[in-house]
Amino acid sequence: MTSIAAALANALEDGGWRAKARLSQLPPPGEWNGWMILAGRGFGKTRAGAGWVHELVETRQAGRIALVAATAADARDTLVEGVSGLLNTAPAWNRPIYESSKRRLTWPNGAVATTFSSEEADRLRGPEHDAAWADELAAWTDVQGTWDMLQFGLRLGKRPRWLVTTTPRPIKLLKELLVRQGRDVVVTRGSTFENAANLAPTFLAAVRQRYEGTRLGRQELNAELLSDNPGALWQLDWLDRDRVSAAPDLRRIVVAIDPAVSNNEGSDETGIIVAGVTRDDKIYVLEDCSGRYAPHEWAAVAIAAYRRHKADRILAEINNGGAMVEATIRALDHRVSFKAVHASRGKVVRAEPIAALYEQRKVHHVGGFDVLEDQMCAFTSDFDRAKVGYSPDRVDALVWALTELSGPQNIIIRTPLRI
Repeated sequence: MTSIAAALANALEDGGWRAKARLSQLPPPGEWNGWMILAGRGFGKTRAGAGWVHELVETRQAGRIALVAATAADARDTLVEGVSGLLNTAPAWNRPIYESSKRRLTWPNGAVATTFSSEEADRLRGPEHDAAWADELAAWTDVQGTWDMLQFGLRLGKRPRWLVTTTPRPIKLLKELLVRQGRDVVVTRGSTFENAANLAPTFLAAVRQRYEGTRLGRQELNAELLSDNPGALWQLDWLDRDRVSAAPDLRRIVVAIDPAVSNNEGSDETGIIVAGVTRDDKIYVLEDCSGRYAPHEWAAVAIAAYRRHKADRILAEINNGGAMVEATIRALDHRVSFKAVHASRGKVVRAEPIAALYEQRKVHHVGGFDVLEDQMCAFTSDFDRAKVGYSPDRVDALVWALTELSGPQNIIIRTPLRI
């Protein structure tokens, strides 16, 4: 019996990963170069990735492994130290030693895995590997640059292989890898609900109620690779094209609020968006703090963001709340610079010039904002709340923030304190 076959037999006898994994979590047979698990949240992608790496090490198919995630924190917190990460899923007899300062895991047989981040693609320029695990590829910052450096380093051994575990987004690289399916790439697809036995019933019920049937749910739960909506004011390709990992120095920062009218289980969300502008009028979306809040809660969240980002102003739509909106904020902090805005035109009319800024490459998202971007890419020129059944509160707050930062009034004028 070969060493590989013996290791696999021992894993089965010991009740290891292969004995309890679903078939869709196990590496497919065949002479492939890449395996891509394209699956929904909670499918068990991380556990499948960890199982694959352990098996490569135990069978001595790989001894130099690259672990690549969106950020260094993701690599550490998810791939290494996470509940389904390499440390927690390793068998007692073959548990690696983790040296966080060196970003390195070392197994008893001498195999080594090193963590990398898509924020620092050049760290992959020198090292050589015989296997690689790329997690959440669709959320990487420098997607193409990091992937290229990883591929150049996959040159050890007789057949270096890679595994991608990701929830899909229609980025260029993901589409290119799917084209290779059937040649040197094998694709495993799966939904969140395949792993229902290992997920909290309350979680499943909540995501079904909130997201099932929505564009975001189709992507994040059912792992559908969605194309852009041709009738939408925003296209995901624009957002991905101009996405950045950090903002430069900003001359103005604002926190915009679109308050919900009510606060109950079926209420709309309160949109809260933080954005800033540079001296050359480039706009950066910094944070999406939106959620379903009571009035005192959204006011506290907005003020916390105002302080955290050292913002110049909070602005809020007062069509529904009137003077109560400002009063709610000032009850928590009377020193806040506040501006009331009133919607005299429809949502689409207000949004169109802001969408044009994105098309002109004048707006950048710092990181990813999944729910906000889902609303943006579903917002069409014939938007009708009665038809879609929800209000795009995050988009509304975004539009207010960017209107403030891009208009002729884009100067700092602090409103007087009301004590």
